[in-house]
Amino acid sequence: MLDANVIRGDPEAIRNMLRSRNYGDEVLDRFLEIDASWRVKVEEGNRLRKMRNEASLRISKLSGAEKTEAVMEMKVVSSRISELDAIIAELEEQKNESILLFPNIPHISVPIGDSYEKNIVVSENGKERKFDFPLKDHIALGEDLDIIDFQRGVKIAGSGFFVLKGDGARMERALINYMLDLHHGQGYTEIFPPVMVNRAAVIGTGQYPKMKDDMYWCERDDLWLNPTAEVPVTNMLQDDILAKGDLPIYYTAYLPSFRREAGRHAEMKGMIRVHEFNKVELVKFVLPDGSYQELESLVNDAQDVLRGLELPFRTLLLCTGDMGFASAKTYDLEAYAPGTGSWLEVSSCSCFTDFQARRARIKYRPEQHLKSEFVHTLNGSGLALPRTMVSIMENYQDRAGHIRIPDVLRPYMQGQEIIE
Repeated sequence: MLDANVIRGDPEAIRNMLRSRNYGDEVLDRFLEIDASWRVKVEEGNRLRKMRNEASLRISKLSGAEKTEAVMEMKVVSSRISELDAIIAELEEQKNESILLFPNIPHISVPIGDSYEKNIVVSENGKERKFDFPLKDHIALGEDLDIIDFQRGVKIAGSGFFVLKGDGARMERALINYMLDLHHGQGYTEIFPPVMVNRAAVIGTGQYPKMKDDMYWCERDDLWLNPTAEVPVTNMLQDDILAKGDLPIYYTAYLPSFRREAGRHAEMKGMIRVHEFNKVELVKFVLPDGSYQELESLVNDAQDVLRGLELPFRTLLLCTGDMGFASAKTYDLEAYAPGTGSWLEVSSCSCFTDFQARRARIKYRPEQHLKSEFVHTLNGSGLALPRTMVSIMENYQDRAGHIRIPDVLRPYMQGQEIIE
């Protein structure tokens, strides 16, 4: 979340930021209204406490009726202080709730824009393959080879779910293991956290309350199915105060993730947008002065997955209006899917500065004798599996309708070279 002093210090800059990110400025007006009331009550409370303290010294020197009258006056003052304390507590709660609705402030290098079309392609890797036969999309390939069953996914759970079978399931597992092994070699520590997270966790990484309608909530236990492994992995350090020497910390984790994809049902065909998907996540905790350099390194680590798979891909710098709520700067990686004829987002790599750390209270101490400060957090997908699978299937298809298995995955599939 943002520092209240930053909002209070330059509200017009925050108003412009909100508009550049496609957010209304009602949240700012609401915060300023609550904050103004809070400051008035705090000032009144401080003034009355000072009056009471001074009166206590004076009353000790009084006697008789004069003392009785002064004591009665201070009882009235004390009663008002109690009223103010209750009002201030309520206003603080409202202010804390209000501030959770502010998105992060974009870095100066982020382009201003209101939609996907304003994103900037910063690099392109690999060449789109040329085919001399009619292409199939992943749906036709999956059904013809009997490695994806969409109908049974719907039968089991409804629209937006699918079943992987045989070599489809094996290749998904191979992809997960390939990514985890690659990231281990890049210096990340592997984590296997719980799939479910509590309310404090989704507040900590910024999904709650802004995106609560896009998550699956288990009401009885007030637990949430994780929308991304970023949530449990980042919140492992919730309320921790680290030593400077502990940083940086790099984690990688595989988890199934869950999203309602509310309002996007028109795009539910196939595996491109689904409710449940596997993903390998990268999470970093770093010192503030190097977080944007760490972002470039994180992007390169995710790109290595696509380079290893030999998939054509491009890297986009997202504009202000297309970034995630908690992000200060984001790069997306898009793999090309020739059968579908589209670029598919397979990774989103973001620097959150201290936005998540403030919400989750993750700090470090620059020196033993100094006050603790907030760390900076980053995360990226390395990669999301369904769209990566789509790109592999469609790029590696042959004239016979078979799928050649990428070289880096073959050791994980007992040397198998083709799905037929």
